Amino acid sequence: MSVFTFKDIQTVGQVIAENELYRHYHFPEMLSMYDSNFIEFKRIPSLDEFKQSAEYLRKFHKSRGQNHVKFYFPENQKPIKELMAYFREFCYDSGYLELYSIQPDHFPVVRKNSNLEVLQVTEENFEAYLKLQYEEDLQFGEAFAKQKVGLHKWNFTDKNVMQVIAFYEGIPAGSVDVIISDKSVEIDNLSVLEACQRKGIGSALQRFVMDSFPDKPVILVADGEDTAREMYRKQNYQYHGFQYEVQKVYE
Repeated sequence: MSVFTFKDIQTVGQVIAENELYRHYHFPEMLSMYDSNFIEFKRIPSLDEFKQSAEYLRKFHKSRGQNHVKFYFPENQKPIKELMAYFREFCYDSGYLELYSIQPDHFPVVRKNSNLEVLQVTEENFEAYLKLQYEEDLQFGEAFAKQKVGLHKWNFTDKNVMQVIAFYEGIPAGSVDVIISDKSVEIDNLSVLEACQRKGIGSALQRFVMDSFPDKPVILVADGEDTAREMYRKQNYQYHGFQYEVQKVYE
């Protein structure tokens, strides 16, 4: 079995500053996307080091109209108790991600459904894909949804990204982005409209990815506190590790 780490997961954003403690990622094209504007620690910081890093990032983001700070910690290491207590006291949202992979031939068989059609996004259905993404992105605010349109359009022209859409009874119901590398393919942004859930759409989208790339392992990141991770385990995905993250949004 191939060994994967969080370094195999795509990061949208560039390193604009680095020192012995952290790397600072920034994506000026989309300032409201937290996962592209953050600090990634190379080692677990002390409380004083975290405070200094947070002050630096807050000042940097505030000068650019950004209202958040976000931090990732080293893979498979939990922040020290002093840090966790500080996060609780000062209202940081904390959690952790889990990394999974699967060989395509290990993914369960998906029963055919005549009401469901899964397709690669092309010029013919791209507008339907954009509309579906916009509706899903609205949960994070109108400004975010509008900015995300530009990223979807950029991905559409990228030969290393395949966008996939699912139609249920002819209506756009779910989608997934597939990030292609030499080593693997990554499932990203897998989503199904709430009204269309529990109809096998998520599994069908994954099956489409497996069938499209039968010779490459498929990787994905799941929220460690989300029920989706249980689904991935039942689907034969293999667990590789975790990564803690914290963020704070300022009103």
